[in-house]
Amino acid sequence: MLEGLTCVYRSNVDLFFYVIGSAQENELILVNVLNCFYDAVSQILRKNVEKRALMENLDGIFLAIDEVCDNGIILESDSSAISQKVSFRSDDIPLGEQTVAQVLHSAKEQLKWSLLK
Repeated sequence: MLEGLTCVYRSNVDLFFYVIGSAQENELILVNVLNCFYDAVSQILRKNVEKRALMENLDGIFLAIDEVCDNGIILESDSSAISQKVSFRSDDIPLGEQTVAQVLHSAKEQLKWSLLK
């Protein structure tokens, strides 16, 4: 309890994740939401849950928060479903923002499909 609120947290390396609910909220539900969000973040960041990686992918993390809850209502508690909704397809990234490896991989896939036709 923190000033009339129920608070659960989880820490990892240099990050702290908090889920806060009303005093009447069930702690187990809050822990479930916290674990779901943490697992989704871990999948989005490819198991590299550190401050630097989180800051580089902050837009995806905000989308994950948005998928978990809306106005205090829990919408999703499956971390793999959240990470699938949040993950970006490399085909949708503009060519100027792709890395050389992504461009080569995309070209290789297109060449492979054109040869198979």
